[in-house]
Amino acid sequence: MNNVINLNRFRKKNSRAEKEKQAEENRAKFGRTKAEMAHEEAAAEHRDAHLDQHKIDDNE
Repeated sequence: MNNVINLNRFRKKNSRAEKEKQAEENRAKFGRTKAEMAHEEAAAEHRDAHLDQHKIDDNE
């Protein structure tokens, strides 16, 4: 005979795991220093400017 599973415990365990996963994502997304955010923003601006310089205009 199979083991009996308490569905409430199963749901709570899944809920806790999902919340921990979301917390980990939030720590990675928002848990940065001002310097790190400024560096990433500057790198993104530099990358965008570099791509814009290499655009080919079809309006000619």
